[in-house]
Amino acid sequence: MSEERFGEFVLVRRHGHVAELVLDRPKAMNAVSTEMARSLAAACTALGSDRDARVVVLTSSHERAFCVGADLKERNSFSDADLMRQRPVARGAYTGVLELPMPTIAAVHGFALGGGFELALSCDLIVADRTAVVGLPEVSVGVIPGGGGTQLLPRRVGAARAAELIFSARRLEAAEAAELGLVDQLVEEGRDREEALALGARIAGNSPVGLRAAKRALRLGHGLDLRAGLEVEDAAWRSVAFSGDRAEGVAAFNEKRKPEWPGE
Repeated sequence: MSEERFGEFVLVRRHGHVAELVLDRPKAMNAVSTEMARSLAAACTALGSDRDARVVVLTSSHERAFCVGADLKERNSFSDADLMRQRPVARGAYTGVLELPMPTIAAVHGFALGGGFELALSCDLIVADRTAVVGLPEVSVGVIPGGGGTQLLPRRVGAARAAELIFSARRLEAAEAAELGLVDQLVEEGRDREEALALGARIAGNSPVGLRAAKRALRLGHGLDLRAGLEVEDAAWRSVAFSGDRAEGVAAFNEKRKPEWPGE
């Protein structure tokens, strides 16, 4: 297993074709400061162009929290001009995760609040353990979710449910979050990282070309009418139909062996 650090607060560990993107600011429960946001965006840029990374798993180094959101202590010292200058930096961290071209999985335990939950929502799948507490409480401090929450949450749970959760600013414990569809897989305490990495490894065994194209079709087709969505799917199919991965997949199936994906 190799490691690469991006600044002081973000770490990437390699587990074969699975890249573990670690939020590593434990003294602040992974509160997203300006420096941490820059590092997270830089790590995502590097991973996005890494053809060897087939899956990204977003984890936390803190025992009791995934991420508690924006660093409000830092923001308390900001002038209005400071806050405006920081805005594109903060957005870069969230869009960096959201726009990763390969499948992404969040491994959540403890607090995942505000921007922390938005980082999880930016992933394709969320694995949470029974200690997880999630929510978007931004209106309780005079702002709104600014890392994609107003757009990502309704795509998961519907407009009315998302409105109730955002307007009330309430926190949900793991069981209710799973029941309402805010998380996809609920696991025993302390097993979120292990289970997310295992899921990542299973996914990474499939064609990297196919995985990226499937994610593109899912993301771009969501919310379109059926006819337009099928056109998105057809374009994604055409992008893989004559790839080396498709040829290898068919050959391996007929030869009854494990594929050796060329990734192209």
